[in-house]
Amino acid sequence: MNRGVSTAEKKVKGRKRHIVAGITGNLLAVSVHAANIHDTKSGINPAKKAYAKYMSIQRFCGDEGYRKSFEEAALKQLGVGVDITKRIKAEFEVLPLRRGVERTFNRANRRLSKDYEIKTEHEENMFMISHFHTLLKRF
Repeated sequence: MNRGVSTAEKKVKGRKRHIVAGITGNLLAVSVHAANIHDTKSGINPAKKAYAKYMSIQRFCGDEGYRKSFEEAALKQLGVGVDITKRIKAEFEVLPLRRGVERTFNRANRRLSKDYEIKTEHEENMFMISHFHTLLKRF
């Protein structure tokens, strides 16, 4: 008898990665989750992790995908404002305030290009190891 698949058993294809990086591109926090959760709701998780470690954070910056719910959650839960950068052109362009985050994603290890890790916690750890490797190569 085929009962179907419950919602807890459904496999979600894809993952989303959210990071908080400093202006210089240093990784402060990372969060990986299934792709079925919207950015505005899940973006607060790495922000909370980063703010717990670094209480001196005064503002967060994000693109238009973090509008509304993320702005409200950051202000309500952390007491920190959010600067949203607007898209200027239809093609890809590195925006000035997001340059550090774009560089951090660009420097990531090839292993992070696909979903090789089974658990999201393992992928978060691999992201941190990849960033440590990048930092060690600088010196």
